[in-house]
Parts: sequence; C-alpha cells; structure tokens
Amino acid sequence: MSAAPARILLIDDDRKLCRLVRDYLTPMGYAVEAVHDGAEGAKLALSEKWDAVILDVMLPGLDGLEVLRRLRQESGIPVLMLTARSDESDRIVGLELGADDYLPKTFSPRELLARLRAVLRRAQGLAGPGPEPVTEICVRDLKIQVEARSATLGSEVLVLTPVEFELLVVLARAKGRVKSREQLVDEIRDREYEVFDRSVDVHVSALRRKLGDDAKEPRYIRTLRAAGYMMIDPEGQS
Repeated sequence: MSAAPARILLIDDDRKLCRLVRDYLTPMGYAVEAVHDGAEGAKLALSEKWDAVILDVMLPGLDGLEVLRRLRQESGIPVLMLTARSDESDRIVGLELGADDYLPKTFSPRELLARLRAVLRRAQGLAGPGPEPVTEICVRDLKIQVEARSATLGSEVLVLTPVEFELLVVLARAKGRVKSREQLVDEIRDREYEVFDRSVDVHVSALRRKLGDDAKEPRYIRTLRAAGYMMIDPEGQS
C-alpha cells in the first residue's frame, strides 16, 4: 500500500495562486486544502491534523502573523510563510513568532516544493546525516527525547517548532562545545543560507524564551561573541 499523501493547509487570499500551488503539489504527492481568510485558516489549522501549513502574511480578517501567533500557542506544526513584502523586518518578525521558513511570492514552484520538503524532513527528524540517535539527553532539568521529538523542562512539555527542536538537539549533543552559526545552519538546514543570515539568532532567541533562559546569566545556552552558541555543561562548569 502506498503512503497517504502529506496534508498541506494553504492559507492565502490569492485564489489564483492557491490553484497554481494545488495543481503543482498534488501530482507530487501532497493533498492541499486552501482557505482564504485568516480566522478560518487559524481555526482549521488547529482543529484538524496537518503535516504543514503554508501561510500568507497579508490576509483578510486576521493577518498571517496573528494566525502564526495563535498556532504557536498550541502547536509546533511546520509553517512556511509567504510574503509579497521584501522588508527583512517582516521576515524576522515571522521567524521570531515561530515560522520555520520564509518565501517571497516571487517564488518558483520548484523552490516552494524544495522548501516544503525541507520543513517536512526536519519535522520528521530526517534533516540529514548526523550522529547516531541518543534516546535521551539531559541538561539540568531539561530532558530531550530525541527519537520521540519531545522535550520537557521540569514537568512542563515544551512546544517547539521543528527548527527549534533541531537546534536544541544539536546544541545539547555538543554541550560544553561551541557551535558556530555556520555549523548550526549546516546541521539543521536542507539548503544553503547566506553566511550572515539572522534566522539562526532569531530561532535561538525563541528557544531561550521557551527555556526561560536569561542571555546575561544563562543556565542553558551561552552566546560566545563572534564564535556562536554553546549548551552549558553543568558537570564541566563550561
């Protein structure tokens, strides 16, 4: 029996673009459902099971950033955002709210497919070759179940996006050792990023907030200026 197609929710008020995306992705093995209103999209995204959401920033009703904010209160589902804007600040805000990737509306269908496949691979824990899986990684009261793709802080289950979870695992596996931004990009991404891409910093910042970590007096993630980030090893007092 063939695997069921991945379910993709497309939230965009451009009906022509929705048809084009559906027509391109369907033969590639995806089941795409489109809605054209932000409030309706947020409700549907949280009420049914989806493999990923493709979300436009400019929407009637609720804009895409507010939809994303509501999703991230309850779900770590992969979200690929679309925008007609070229302003970097819009992209950074989306990443800070928990978007997994960002794509301008000048995208080609092939690029959309590549980005979508990348966020799905990360969500499934198949981002690429790496160290052998470790069942559990513990740092202080942080416990990471790598194969189950879950993390708890004390008794609290952390709601992490796929990128945040991958970052957490990479840093935790290397606790006590510095990881440069370039190394983090190589280990969590499926495509090349610009050397000075700020997305890693934004995702680390979001991860810190969820860990309740203070960048000035960190218990988990330390920033080393011009070097990168490091998960603090409490046993080594790094």
